[in-house]
Amino acid sequence: MDEFMIEAIAEAKQGLSEGGIPIGSVLVKDGQIIGRGHNKRIQNNDPMTHAEIDCLRNAGRIGVYSNTTLYSTLMPCYLCAGAVVQFGIKKVIAGESQTFPGAKEFMEFHQVEVIDLDLDECKELMQTFITNNPSLWFEDIGLESANI
Repeated sequence: MDEFMIEAIAEAKQGLSEGGIPIGSVLVKDGQIIGRGHNKRIQNNDPMTHAEIDCLRNAGRIGVYSNTTLYSTLMPCYLCAGAVVQFGIKKVIAGESQTFPGAKEFMEFHQVEVIDLDLDECKELMQTFITNNPSLWFEDIGLESANI
């Protein structure tokens, strides 16, 4: 596992330690992390603060994003994939997509290279969280319950 995914996982664990959903993200440019974030929907009472959005906000205005790579512990949803496409990020590396398939095809349709690392550590973080907090998880992905 590369150093950038390790940092994204650290962000996910930080979010979990704050009582939030364990999803983390980092933005990399020229081999350096220029932004990092984690899901703060619960902590900030803000439905828009997904890990990738938090990461992009923390990176600030950088002008051109086409030479950046976004790392996320979970395959980005359509909200976050929309930001990837909007800003012209050309590469996304996801820790896993088994828990949530996200918007991989949408990003690929818009010429974003998407790599799914299928990491056990990322899957275990999410599965433990979902087992302990199913209602928060279903709220996060926009479902009312597991029966939908």
